[in-house]
Amino acid sequence: MLDYGGLQAVAMVVRTGSFEKAAQKLSVTPSAVSQRVKALEERLGTILIVRGQPCTATSEGELICRHVEQVLMLEHDLSAALPPLPPNRDSEDRVTIPLAVNSDSLATWFLSAAAGASFSTGYLFDVIVDDQDHTTDILKAGRAIGAVTAQPEPVAGFKTFSLGAMTYLATASPAFRQRYFSNGLTKETLQKAPGIVFNRKDSLQDIWVRKVTGQQVAFPNHWLPSSHAFIDACLLGLGWGMSPLYLLHHHLANGTLVDLAPAHPIDVPLYWQIKSSAATPLKVLTETIVAYARSNMNRPF
Repeated sequence: MLDYGGLQAVAMVVRTGSFEKAAQKLSVTPSAVSQRVKALEERLGTILIVRGQPCTATSEGELICRHVEQVLMLEHDLSAALPPLPPNRDSEDRVTIPLAVNSDSLATWFLSAAAGASFSTGYLFDVIVDDQDHTTDILKAGRAIGAVTAQPEPVAGFKTFSLGAMTYLATASPAFRQRYFSNGLTKETLQKAPGIVFNRKDSLQDIWVRKVTGQQVAFPNHWLPSSHAFIDACLLGLGWGMSPLYLLHHHLANGTLVDLAPAHPIDVPLYWQIKSSAATPLKVLTETIVAYARSNMNRPF
């Protein structure tokens, strides 16, 4: 059997990013944390933590972290069925759940769902942000046990739940539309009008352009990796961009933004994937996320 003191030390160093912070959480000295980690690495014959600022886990260290998290979840559920246990002063017993979420969900409905789940369970969350088309890569790498994703097919060892579809509209300021699109949305006008793209993984603008024009169009663009700044940039006339309907209701109602193609919204189906072995202990989390997403994904905020 592995030494759980060592497992805990590895998980806490990765969670906090340093041996010093891990020591504070575990109420021991940094030297004790270092010794526990080193002893476990020597026993397993592999490096578990890449020392640095911050410290990070190797692939083997990620496996250790996921194992510790699942043990904590099981202990959390068990404690509810047992008489109160005396506190373990050598450990940090709050369960931290690593989740992968796309930026637009994080900027709209997800935090309210997470708050409700945390209130019910006491869980803490370690949120990793990536594009909805790539969050399953984080699951495959073992860096998270749950994710909001655009992929309906479950990753091996995971369960999938439909969340509904997030609606996106292409918007711009009235002045921007008048300047670039007074003659309509065509290949020629789009080639001159700057677009706003979230990052190099973001293909939503290209999908919309193909839907509107029927062809691929190379358009000039700004890179801006922030959901709220995306809308601010459109309001300022920096360019046109695709944003969640959830964040657009107010701006469309008061006319500060206009929908460039009302007949061509883009609906992006989203799914919740959860590790099968964690599905039961995280049932409340899953139920809260699914219910909140289905009810609130496109509502006015």
